[in-house]
Amino acid sequence: MALYKHPVALLNSSIVTAPGRYVLEDISLEDARGLVQGETMSFVGHQPTNDLVSSLLGIDVPYHRGIFSQEVGQIALIFKLNGRIPNGVQLSKAEIEKIGYSFKKLIRYD
Repeated sequence: MALYKHPVALLNSSIVTAPGRYVLEDISLEDARGLVQGETMSFVGHQPTNDLVSSLLGIDVPYHRGIFSQEVGQIALIFKLNGRIPNGVQLSKAEIEKIGYSFKKLIRYD
């Protein structure tokens, strides 16, 4: 199975969308930037998060609240906050940076 057959999906939450075998790993900002050099699709539905991720990755991450279903062989790049926010709260870019974040790579193998 060839990886990178599908666009890299940008997510702001780690989610397993179907039964299968997945690998989740922490990656650096530099590695995250490398993943988004080809075709991407965004499922980040929070505008301040889109703005921050766009700035960090150097690409335009459009606002999109669609439903994501990860395909076999597809990579998802996850922007994960280091804390949980209260329900219904809209954080600013500065507040997101204060909470902290990491990038993760989720690959579905079967």
